[in-house]
Amino acid sequence: MTNRVQYTPGAASAVEFCQFWSAHVDALERHLSAGTWAMAAVTVVVISYPIARFVMPVILQRIVPDVVRTVLHLI
Repeated sequence: MTNRVQYTPGAASAVEFCQFWSAHVDALERHLSAGTWAMAAVTVVVISYPIARFVMPVILQRIVPDVVRTVLHLI
């Protein structure tokens, strides 16, 4: 047996890794303070507001006229 074969992950190790990661995240969540959760929520809002306010309308303006033209052409 070579050293490389010894460390090849199997199906059981993938499950063990997921369980380890889940336990790690659960422990992290238990130890976060309310201030940390509030700061995370504010960060998500600050990032998502410009996307919802500016990027989404631009995308819709580019897509909707083509869709409307296609539907009207089919009618």
